[in-house]
Amino acid sequence: MSEAADATTVLRPAPLAVGVGASRGAPADEVLGLVRDTLRGAGLPLLDVAELVTVDAKADEPGIVAAAAALGVPLRTYPAGELARVEVPGPSGAPLAAVGTPSVAEAAALAAGGELLVPKRKSAPRGRAPMVTCAVARRDPGGRADAADAPSGPGRCVEPGAGRIVVLQDSEERAGPPRQPVSRPDDGPHPHTTAAMHTPTESPDATGAGTHDLRHHGDAEVRGRYRDLTDLAVNVRAGTPPAWLRDRISASLGSLAAYPDGRPARAAVAARHGLPVERVLLTAGAAEAFVLIARALPVRRPVVVHPQFTEPEAALRAAGHEVGRVLLRAEDGFRLDPSAVPEEADLVVVGNPTNPTSVLHPAAVLEQLARPGRTLVVDEAFMDAVPGERETLCGRTDVPGLVVLRSLTKTWGLAGLRIGYVLAEPGTVRALEETQPLWPVSSPALTAAEACMEPRALAEAAAAAERIAVDRAHLVAGLMEFTEVRVAGPAEGPFVLVRLERAAEVRERLRMLGFAARRGDTFPGLGPEWLRLAVRDRVTTNRFLQAFDQALQTLGAAVR
Repeated sequence: MSEAADATTVLRPAPLAVGVGASRGAPADEVLGLVRDTLRGAGLPLLDVAELVTVDAKADEPGIVAAAAALGVPLRTYPAGELARVEVPGPSGAPLAAVGTPSVAEAAALAAGGELLVPKRKSAPRGRAPMVTCAVARRDPGGRADAADAPSGPGRCVEPGAGRIVVLQDSEERAGPPRQPVSRPDDGPHPHTTAAMHTPTESPDATGAGTHDLRHHGDAEVRGRYRDLTDLAVNVRAGTPPAWLRDRISASLGSLAAYPDGRPARAAVAARHGLPVERVLLTAGAAEAFVLIARALPVRRPVVVHPQFTEPEAALRAAGHEVGRVLLRAEDGFRLDPSAVPEEADLVVVGNPTNPTSVLHPAAVLEQLARPGRTLVVDEAFMDAVPGERETLCGRTDVPGLVVLRSLTKTWGLAGLRIGYVLAEPGTVRALEETQPLWPVSSPALTAAEACMEPRALAEAAAAAERIAVDRAHLVAGLMEFTEVRVAGPAEGPFVLVRLERAAEVRERLRMLGFAARRGDTFPGLGPEWLRLAVRDRVTTNRFLQAFDQALQTLGAAVR
């Protein structure tokens, strides 16, 4: 991280340290539930939590690690010997015998803070002994200025033992078990990133994703017994593909005996963006483009800006890369500060507008990420849903290392056909093309690509973008009527991101009422309190808002 990056983004850290203890195998929802109930009972804001703290022996406890990830705060651990010297109001023989300190939660909270605001609280799961403990302390402003007091910003975490700010970096050994923390007598408490930890329900070897399932996508919400639900989980425009496009695709089936010829579609895409054909590569959807980038380019230090579509990171991991994360914060409106991206990153991936936050980053901000020796990948899969496609970088040839990805599956309802394209420097296009198999895009998909570049299609897409903006405003206005809900914004894509307590329960209740919503906790940087909702027409939105109201009333969701 450059000195400039360290100096430019300085935010006041939240003042609370939450100490947690847990029996082996305690689930994350039990840890999160106790933390939230404890804070709510004491009248303390959840957003004031700066860190979770515990004993070294619990550093890899999946429930605690996942809870820190869901809250978006670091997990800090202390040696048991240090915690054993802390006087606590609620000592117990069980934790003393197990890990060497009489109260993990209280001792850790006091070690990290000053005044103990809430003494030890215990979870009370039905039918069994308590598994989780929690205590809350307010950090002492006049106390130690250790790593927890270092400035924090978008996507930043404190490096163990150094007190400097670094981008959250994954460095787990994919083939083996989670690494044990290294105990060093002279470096004090150890903050932990969440990237190397895994929940019991995930396969670290399969995903390498820490506590997030990078392979979960919205279509999972409408499969099987949920296929008849009104779909607000998938961001494909409703009522698509239009009849004229279906007819064009159907007409292409008569030529299936011939090998695909991508030249006409490639020329059509190039003409649409005012580029030479050497700067265009057709792909089987944007997802294939992420795989090609991960495998074909000489990448050493890739960084993905989150929360965003998880497939880029999944593709990089599958190709054997260690992936750094820059986590944008809800408190900052999920806006990107270019200085949060480390100078040494040679590949940066960012969405615009970003899925799932619906944030539209200014093109001038994204340009600041470009430099010689770095590939800047901008995923514009939803840009054609933005009126006027303002802030697009398509057609730009003056930005070094720029790679723009586009998808035709969202606006035109072609997710099952798989068609997208890459716009990049000719050398990059050639490198990606050499990694593709022969005839990677089918003849029907090529026909669709060519058709969607025609003036009639572009006019239809532009009109659809204007309607989406009006329908989105209606959805947001309806959501704002609920005091339980916070809408991330301003939203600029064909979806909105909302935050509310007990979101998972609300989502299940919505299923019972006939609506599918996209869970947010599979996106790095988000937790179980987030949902993503696709924008639909006014009639569908009104029906959804009624069901949403009923779900909240039934569950008695707490006001955030």
